[in-house]
Amino acid sequence: MAFLWFRFSGAVHTRMSRKGGAPGPPQASWLGIKRRGRARGGPGEAGAGSREASERLSSSSPNPEGPKRVQTITSSKAVRSRRRKSLSGMVRRTPRAGGAGLQESLQLGELDITSDEFILDEVDVHIQANLEDELVKEALKTGVDLRHYSKQVELELQQIEQKSIRDYIQESENIASLHNQITACDAVLERMEQMLGAFQSDLSSISSEIRTLQEQSGAMNIRLRNRQAVRGKLGELVDGLVVPSALVTAILEAPVTEPRFLEQLQELDAKAAAVREQEARGTAACADVRGVLDRLRVKAVMKIREFILQKIYSFRKPMTNYQIPQTALLKYRFFYQFLLGNERATAKEIRDEYVETLSKIYLSYYRSYLGRLMKVQYEEVAEKDDLMGVEDTAKKGFFSKPSLRSRNTIFTLGTRGSVISPTELEAPILVPHTAQRGEQRYPFEALFRSQHYALLDNSCREYLFICEFFVVSGPAAHDLFHAVMGRTLSMTLKHLESYLADCYDAIAVFLCIHIVLRFRNIAAKRDVPALDRYWEQVLALLWPRFELILEMNVQSVRSTDPQRLGGLDTRPHYITRRYAEFSSALVSINQTIPNERTMQLLGQLQVEVENFVLRVAAEFSSRKEQLVFLINNYDMMLGVLMERAADDSKEVESFQQLLNARTQEFIEELLSPPFGGLVAFVKEAEALIERGQAERLRGEEARVTQLIRGFGSSWKSSVESLSQDVMRSFTNFRNGTSIIQGALTQLIQVYHRFHRVLSQPQLRALPARAELINIHHLMVELKKHKPNF
Repeated sequence: MAFLWFRFSGAVHTRMSRKGGAPGPPQASWLGIKRRGRARGGPGEAGAGSREASERLSSSSPNPEGPKRVQTITSSKAVRSRRRKSLSGMVRRTPRAGGAGLQESLQLGELDITSDEFILDEVDVHIQANLEDELVKEALKTGVDLRHYSKQVELELQQIEQKSIRDYIQESENIASLHNQITACDAVLERMEQMLGAFQSDLSSISSEIRTLQEQSGAMNIRLRNRQAVRGKLGELVDGLVVPSALVTAILEAPVTEPRFLEQLQELDAKAAAVREQEARGTAACADVRGVLDRLRVKAVMKIREFILQKIYSFRKPMTNYQIPQTALLKYRFFYQFLLGNERATAKEIRDEYVETLSKIYLSYYRSYLGRLMKVQYEEVAEKDDLMGVEDTAKKGFFSKPSLRSRNTIFTLGTRGSVISPTELEAPILVPHTAQRGEQRYPFEALFRSQHYALLDNSCREYLFICEFFVVSGPAAHDLFHAVMGRTLSMTLKHLESYLADCYDAIAVFLCIHIVLRFRNIAAKRDVPALDRYWEQVLALLWPRFELILEMNVQSVRSTDPQRLGGLDTRPHYITRRYAEFSSALVSINQTIPNERTMQLLGQLQVEVENFVLRVAAEFSSRKEQLVFLINNYDMMLGVLMERAADDSKEVESFQQLLNARTQEFIEELLSPPFGGLVAFVKEAEALIERGQAERLRGEEARVTQLIRGFGSSWKSSVESLSQDVMRSFTNFRNGTSIIQGALTQLIQVYHRFHRVLSQPQLRALPARAELINIHHLMVELKKHKPNF
């Protein structure tokens, strides 16, 4: 085994040498042995000397590969020499008997693997790796002599070693030159280091100087800003205190209507405010200009007071349109602001003078306008006896005034509703003397609209003028407005209250209510809340009066006695016509701004009218006449309501249901005399068939035969008489036509049902069935009796 191992290690070493490599010591690379300390005895010392020589050469050689190669070769030679000597000693010795002899003969030296100087953990790994080498495998297969091969390798290594030494010797001059160059470079670098050190110290001193300059620059900037701030404050102070000559000249000499007076007045106001502010801060320089400013202020106040009072006094001239000077004052509204800030006593004097003057002017104008306006009202107005349930023939006392020629006019809307249309609502106000000259007359609602539109327009203008000129808003503006307009508004309310005390025209009062509601919305759009309280007061007068008049009409209808109405006929009654006109008028007006209280009162009136119609109908002896009367009245009320009210209104639906029910009852009553037997038989026969008693029809053959022959002989004359009777009974031809059509349609249905009864097995063999009129022929003939209008 020792022999094979040596051959193996020598072959590997030789292969590495041929390839020009420089492997490390064979012991370290192949066996993984780590040395500790220096080698023991003999060959180890020579090896150590060779390594020291190699190290000295490597330190002086410029070629980095040269020292490494020399060291490797030297180490390899020493190792091989020691290994060779050890192995040859082992081969020459022969083992002796006993363990002691074997232990004595095997002196392995550095190869003793039992010593603690070797770590053999990696030996197996290296052996296995080297055995897999192709060159080793080939050597083992061919049986090469490793000793001879080892000598050859050693010779080659010696040659390489000598060649390496010669290379080092040849390069010795270059190595010396390199050493000198390195020394010179060290000197240059040392000088550079000194220069850089000097530069570093210089930079340190420069940075300290820069910091000093920066601190000085910051301090200078602070001083500059402080001085600029002081300069600005002082400049503002001086500018606010200095009184220029242009200001003095304009205040003393220029008229107040010139633009430069207004400009310099604003400048004076600003300087006075600035001086007051500086005096509060204790500025001594204000005393130098206080006297000049006071004299200029007094002069400006005198000129402004005289100018504004002249404008206010101009309002008092007769036939003066005060709105023109009032508009002119708005151009100089700063005058009052100046007085308010500099002379409050004068400002209060001007305001009180304005309030006193305008209050009297408005009161005088509206009292005169209202008196003249009432002179163009209709002479005939509704009185307390002009109610819905009062008879047209009712007589009054000898000393009573003549009543209206026709009470129906006070219950009819007509064209009166146009007063609340958008075009008429904001139309120009009425001019009384023009209307008197043209002998024109108007209802109360038209006069009310003209009066309150003038009040609305002037009040809005006055409120906006007060807010803008006197610089007030909120409650202060309301108080000042009522100080100007309060007497006029109170006078208007008193006049309305006195008029409503004797007013019995419900439509006029209801139109006035809706006029107020619309004017209130207009005032809100113009952002004038000062009239809100007045509108509430007006409505508080109108609503109770309207409800009272409506309740009076309800009571009049409730207390009407049909027997006191004189002769009766089936035509629509005049009381129901009054109700229809009155109800449609209120419903059409109320649709724009609905009011639940109005609908409740109308509901009460409708109930009383329906009861009245039933009471009057009960005065007729026959049911047919009663139905004709009811249908005529319901149809008339429904037609009037549908002209003005919406089709889905509660009143229209109620009367439509009543009309349909009475119409159906009248048709049955109309068909009963000529075709009553036929209708009765059809109803009885259908009831028997439904109960399953159709056999009982066999006993009705004679009756059926009589019905067939009677209908065939008299149906044409009966239909003709029926049509004439309907057209005579109903005043509304359209309603009569629909009743005739309903009667003929019901007749055809009854006759068709009669045919189905006769088709039953019990009556199918009846001989009289041949005399039946064909249903289609009957329909064609009945169409000829349809009236055409």
